[in-house]
Amino acid sequence: MEKKGDTTMASIYINVYQGNPTEGEKDGIVVSTADTFDAPINFDLNAEENEFKVIKLAIRTETGYKVTNCTITDLNDTYDRIKVCKTEDGEFTDSIVFDEITDVNTIFYIKASSSDTEPPQTDNGIKLRYYGTIQKVE
Repeated sequence: MEKKGDTTMASIYINVYQGNPTEGEKDGIVVSTADTFDAPINFDLNAEENEFKVIKLAIRTETGYKVTNCTITDLNDTYDRIKVCKTEDGEFTDSIVFDEITDVNTIFYIKASSSDTEPPQTDNGIKLRYYGTIQKVE
């Protein structure tokens, strides 16, 4: 079985995890999907201070699947304040690519920033997306 395309992050095949996940393990708390907000990635930032925060995340497939050429990017980031990176201290960009995601954690980082030019707000519209090919592992 193979599925190609652009799918909102999280499915029966692949999910993102938070809560200080460990590289190569199967730990972490699955990030909520489909606007349920039961476990969203949450940043509390002080815009007056132009504050930013970085959160460690992991992505992994369900057992028996892998994703190749997996690009992680944001969606609906109106103010272009969300960036991703493979390392905590690397260059944060709009998207990152992993050659292969398997059923153990692959770590990446997400950074959110604020600006004193923005009004106080809660933005529930930003989402993570992936592009890749999901394959059943035989």
